[in-house]
Amino acid sequence: MRLREVEQEVIKELAMFESWEERYEHLITLGKALPRIAETDRTENKLIKGCQSQVWLNAHMDKNRIFIQADSDAILPRGIAALMIRVYSGRLPQEITSSEATFISEIGLKEFLSPTRANGMLAMLKQIKFYAMAFEIKSSM
Repeated sequence: MRLREVEQEVIKELAMFESWEERYEHLITLGKALPRIAETDRTENKLIKGCQSQVWLNAHMDKNRIFIQADSDAILPRGIAALMIRVYSGRLPQEITSSEATFISEIGLKEFLSPTRANGMLAMLKQIKFYAMAFEIKSSM
């Protein structure tokens, strides 16, 4: 499935909920289902700067695709990370770097979150794109 198709899936999924409280509960459910990362991956260099909570993000490349893992000490950022992983994990680096992340604005996530949570979400996205850029450069060498 293409990245934009997954974004559209996420948009439709969240549109099923009538209120932001229900969407918030859905994000919490996604966060609870997100697998924990190993303690060894909870390092300072994998910590997302700008998040209100502690969020760790890790990525690795396998067969030209980027696979992302994330964890947080707070449930809502875990849910946001789960959404990011759903959209971006398993993608080619070029797909990620060229993505405009329109699903974020289309579902109104940035407006729904507190400013510090929205900044954290954007910092997650920035780090995912940074990993993609680094892997793209590395694979072209």
